[in-house]
Amino acid sequence: MPANLKLHQLRAFVDVARQGSIRAASRLSGLSQPALTKAIQELELALGARLFERRQQGVTLTDIGDNFFRHASLVLEELRVAQEDIQQRLGLAGGRVNIGVGGSIARTIMPQVITQFHREYPLVKVRIVEGQLVSMVHELRQGALDFTINTYDQHHLDQELIFERLMERDYQVVMRKGHPMAHARSLNELQHCDWTMPTPQGSYYRLLHDLFGERGMAPKIVVTCETFMACTSLVAKSDFVSIISRDVIEDPTHGGQLIALDLDDPLPKATFYLIQRKDTALTPMSAYMAQLFRRYCQQR
Repeated sequence: MPANLKLHQLRAFVDVARQGSIRAASRLSGLSQPALTKAIQELELALGARLFERRQQGVTLTDIGDNFFRHASLVLEELRVAQEDIQQRLGLAGGRVNIGVGGSIARTIMPQVITQFHREYPLVKVRIVEGQLVSMVHELRQGALDFTINTYDQHHLDQELIFERLMERDYQVVMRKGHPMAHARSLNELQHCDWTMPTPQGSYYRLLHDLFGERGMAPKIVVTCETFMACTSLVAKSDFVSIISRDVIEDPTHGGQLIALDLDDPLPKATFYLIQRKDTALTPMSAYMAQLFRRYCQQR
């Protein structure tokens, strides 16, 4: 017979799992430590399984607890989305939208979308996560992100996600103004340079990694930057070379410090997609923000 689980037990469990200790979860949730402990004990009793290993410095999930955490956090996110969906359909425009964006999107389209969205729905809270798809898959699967605008590797399709093509963008080799290799006309001429790139696990950058391999090239990628800000700052103030979106190169926030090379062998374009979970409908507010991204992407 299925266990009789209660929402306050699931919330207590998820809070403690995320914080790694009952004390930290107590501060976050505003509940007392005894109340959290009791809720977790009741949950473990109902499930007939131990969910945490108690340690001197906090708690860690057991194998069963880790598996249950994925389900419990998704249940709570789905419930939140369902409640906000009803409120928004009743005209109570509150709630929260959680999105992910690639670095080039964060510096080009995202500010326009967020500005318009906030002007129309000032009461809706927005959370923005920047990075490549590889760093967001977990949150997408768990429902913590509504969608992301990003590139993806078509050789590694995720069956839990759907991909809607939005636009293509040009990527180019970039370096600082006055770089000694600013005259280069081919990738081969730049092999000896020090390169910095985002993680090759990222979708477009995996494509570049494979491209270099096909051409028998092995650029010295001695620094891996997990954010575009770190990458562009390093390139602008050193002799490191990278490959980024032309939109980012032209961003006025860089003060004209970066130049793009027009090589004889152009790089492949990057295709951006709106990516979300297959089995989850967006709330009206999330759906409207997704529509804004579609609109602004089409204008570029």
